[in-house]
Amino acid sequence: MGAVQSQAVAKLPVTVLLAAKNEAINLPRCLAALGPAERVIVLDSHSTDATAEIARRHGAEVAQFDYRGGYPKKRQWALDTIPFGTPWILLLDADEVVPEDLWKEIGNVTRQPDADAYLITKGFHFLGRKFKHGGFSHSAVLLFKTGMARFEKLFDDDLNGLDMEIHERVMVDGRIGKLKTPLVHEDFKGLEAYITRHNKYSTWEAKVRHHYLTTGRYGEQTIKPRLFGNSQERRRFLKALIIRLPFEPQIWFIYHYLLRLGFLEGRPGLIASQIRAAYIAQARAKIYELRLNTPSR
Repeated sequence: MGAVQSQAVAKLPVTVLLAAKNEAINLPRCLAALGPAERVIVLDSHSTDATAEIARRHGAEVAQFDYRGGYPKKRQWALDTIPFGTPWILLLDADEVVPEDLWKEIGNVTRQPDADAYLITKGFHFLGRKFKHGGFSHSAVLLFKTGMARFEKLFDDDLNGLDMEIHERVMVDGRIGKLKTPLVHEDFKGLEAYITRHNKYSTWEAKVRHHYLTTGRYGEQTIKPRLFGNSQERRRFLKALIIRLPFEPQIWFIYHYLLRLGFLEGRPGLIASQIRAAYIAQARAKIYELRLNTPSR
């Protein structure tokens, strides 16, 4: 009986590094699913809501981050400075939930790893709907051996006000595998917050794209674009192609809504496709503004 109880409460040798800022709405649901992890660290940015209190109430540790511009940003700072004490790290956002089947996979690969890091799909949920179509879900390296990974170092503006990695990818010194079960990625803050956040992201996107279009590089240390690489490399390759094409917002709408069958998701599929196209349109408009304000050489 004792052995059975011991097995039931056994923790996986994983530290969850959970980035958050003013996430009191999303955080309880995320934290409630992290029981299998040996350690949970909520990486806060001096939230003004109950984020830190909620984290501690769920048994998580809280680390506060003070951004001073440039590199490293939030999660890379944590990887550089926090002594994790576990052989594995799992990166999460507050609007993500780890389902039981994914924990089972994580348990299997941490006991008998066949890679140094693993891609995990962020399963897209939007307006109360789990999307099966539309191509909005994407994979990223989220689980990796401690000390084996770092965030790419893209060109960035010290003054953009974003203290956390947005679309920067994790670079791995080793082999990358992939897990089958997706995360549940669903934001409960509402469309206004979602659109406001992506407006800020489009400003960042414009600056990074402008740097790439001007210099031919995204930054000093980046994921290499490869058509036949892993999903991160393939995504970067396709992005490098499409950003030079005219009518890019319309191309993305057609891709999500028609080619990837987003119309099968009903009204939420249409709205998600429109928001994606609007995000790209905003980024391109901001690139144009940057060019107007950049002195010619």
